[in-house]
Amino acid sequence: SVNVRLVGGHSRCAGRVEVHHRGQWGTVCDENWDLADAAVVCRELDCGEPVDALIGAHFGQGSGKIWISFVMCTGSESTLKNCGSLGWGDNNCDHSKDAGVICSDVRLVGDSRCSGRLEIFHNQTWMSVCDAAFDQQDAEVVCRELDCGAPVQVLGAAAFDKGDTQMWTQEIKCRGNESQIHLCATSTSVKSNCSQEHNIGLLCA
Repeated sequence: SVNVRLVGGHSRCAGRVEVHHRGQWGTVCDENWDLADAAVVCRELDCGEPVDALIGAHFGQGSGKIWISFVMCTGSESTLKNCGSLGWGDNNCDHSKDAGVICSDVRLVGDSRCSGRLEIFHNQTWMSVCDAAFDQQDAEVVCRELDCGAPVQVLGAAAFDKGDTQMWTQEIKCRGNESQIHLCATSTSVKSNCSQEHNIGLLCA
């Protein structure tokens, strides 16, 4: 039985957090809401890693019950219901404080979650992406997946610093309309001579 869902985002892995309790869907208050809590939601939904824990009804206000507040996950729990909180329905919150989550296998490392060096989560590690393996269609999918609008600039040659991660060298072949990067095809041809000087950066808006 599904006990948690994300509503209002561009994919099933981003949105306002809603939990199912006593036969009714309700929201989560954003007091004390952080990446450790988001990590548990992402794991429960098999949605990759937490990119952001959002407050202030970023994905719009829900309706009905606000089931939990002051969620206190360590980040290792298997479900949100296993985390400590103030108790079911026991809070003074309103829906302007509905909590949200963005889970993803991609992230942008930089000044904000919507600009920076592109990294992909693969085999339990974050990897930078070779600039020869990435184009405008791929950028459209990444920006959409991170709830960051559309790509403004795709920047090669380590525009956002080199980083020290391993390199993702398979070419990514998105059509541009996918909701998540892992739904895009990848080619088996590998850009083997790709070093950190050639990682890709992205600016979405």
